Amino acid sequence: MNRSNQFIYPQRIPTELRDATTILFLRDTHSIGFEVLMTRRSTNASFAPGVFVFPGGCIETLDFNGHAHCISRPNQSQLELTQATSAIRESFEELGILLAEDSQGQPAKAQDIEVMNRSTNFLEQCNEKGLRLSAHKIFELAHWTTDRDLPKRFSVTFLVARIPSEQTAIADENEQFEPVWMTPRLALEQYRQGVFPLIFPTIRTLERLCSYTDAQAVFDSCSAVVGPLWKSCPRAGWLAGKEARYMEDEAPFGELELVCPDGQLLHKLDWQSQTIVQLRKNISRLTAPNPGVMTGPGTNTYIVGDPETGFIVIDPGPDESSHIKALWQFTGGDIRAIVCTHSHPDHSPGAKPLQALCVNQPPVLGLPSAQTARLNSSFKPDREINDGERLLLKDKNQETLHTLQIIHTPGHAANHLCLILEEDSMLFSGDHILNGSTTVIDPPDGDMDDYLKSLDLLSQACSKYSIRFIFPAHGYVLGNAEQAISNLKKHRLKREAKIIRVMKNHLLGTLDEWVKEAYDDVPSKLWPVAKRSLMAHVERIELLGLIENSPYEQL
Repeated sequence: MNRSNQFIYPQRIPTELRDATTILFLRDTHSIGFEVLMTRRSTNASFAPGVFVFPGGCIETLDFNGHAHCISRPNQSQLELTQATSAIRESFEELGILLAEDSQGQPAKAQDIEVMNRSTNFLEQCNEKGLRLSAHKIFELAHWTTDRDLPKRFSVTFLVARIPSEQTAIADENEQFEPVWMTPRLALEQYRQGVFPLIFPTIRTLERLCSYTDAQAVFDSCSAVVGPLWKSCPRAGWLAGKEARYMEDEAPFGELELVCPDGQLLHKLDWQSQTIVQLRKNISRLTAPNPGVMTGPGTNTYIVGDPETGFIVIDPGPDESSHIKALWQFTGGDIRAIVCTHSHPDHSPGAKPLQALCVNQPPVLGLPSAQTARLNSSFKPDREINDGERLLLKDKNQETLHTLQIIHTPGHAANHLCLILEEDSMLFSGDHILNGSTTVIDPPDGDMDDYLKSLDLLSQACSKYSIRFIFPAHGYVLGNAEQAISNLKKHRLKREAKIIRVMKNHLLGTLDEWVKEAYDDVPSKLWPVAKRSLMAHVERIELLGLIENSPYEQL
């Protein structure tokens, strides 16, 4: 479930989409890799005026009739042929580039293009000259859907092709101007200097192209898969007073999806340690003023409930007076319970001071610190809560409006737990799942095998309760919960496989030597922290017997 009556903003229907294509013409250079052709849109254009783009436009009825005029690859679908026809037509009309071949398989000649009319029936002219469209030389790169907040929206397939060697781009001076060849890196540099205006999909596409060494590498990647290399319908919010857009794999995306599901450009992404941030009518967040390497922007305290039911506070954070007072003021002191997901010093010390401010003295709930916990992580709740226990918030008629179910999830800490808000299918993950980083597993209180098993428990819970959103103790809300958990587990197991390879190659090595190789993709200043998780992986490797004659017991 995802109760719409808990949305902050009224629902709305985003603008209807129009199908379109754009094509990236690539050419190799001898010294700087490869270049892509870009043009500047008219300053009078109704969409993205004055910015540099790849040529293209809306799919027209004529394009559906182009299949018989195409040279196609095996298994190239009817949709792909329509898209290729559209891209070829648009590049001809806008830039005078024609991806077509004569009966001998030779590219269209410059003299053929010069006598063709860019504004009359394109397919008829090609047919008259015996030219067939080179759809087989066009590959799908990506698919972008225009952001939901914009008044004009397109569903755009991004295609790639080589420009015929003897053809030159000549802009129509109506829709497109100033054709220019640039390397992706140079285009981005000039954009950042403020002299080459770009829109978000173009920026992100150029960024991804920077990872390729030449044009053929791009084509090889595209031809190796069915469909686009990536798909995205970005979401937008406000950051530092400016519009900011994000793809699905970027940290703020899930939170924007949660707060503004229909794409309203209303949510502020700036981290707040003084002002409560409303995420749903029944879920709010206040981030403690304790940013750092281990805490990111700070510890997120979540407040679940409403004035009619009272509130449950999750992870009151450190004993920081302004933070505690703000929580008390927002709830009006009507706190029914304070839940600590675990005993670490950035999560639980604020529980007792918050309790003391409340007239009703709400119980502090959680699990006590295990004997393996560090001294600064000492915690003892008023009452231990059981795995599967439900905490209920009821209205004046004793109807339950908000139910938080407890799930014991040892791994990051022996006494770690998570909570599910059942009516809204939301997961509060404490430090078990973070946004923007992986949590540290620090033995002996942290246990990697327990951690991975707890991930499986959370994945099963997400499936059972159709959970889409995860509220971490550090970072923005995560969307696509099951996929996020799956990616996290894959990341951990991939790291473990790397550790096993390093250990096998250096059986007599030390933890300090292993961390340099096993975490060589991590800044060296973080190796002391990474060493803790390395130890947890080594313990699990030993437990499961993943390396014969492991030297771990001698360490």
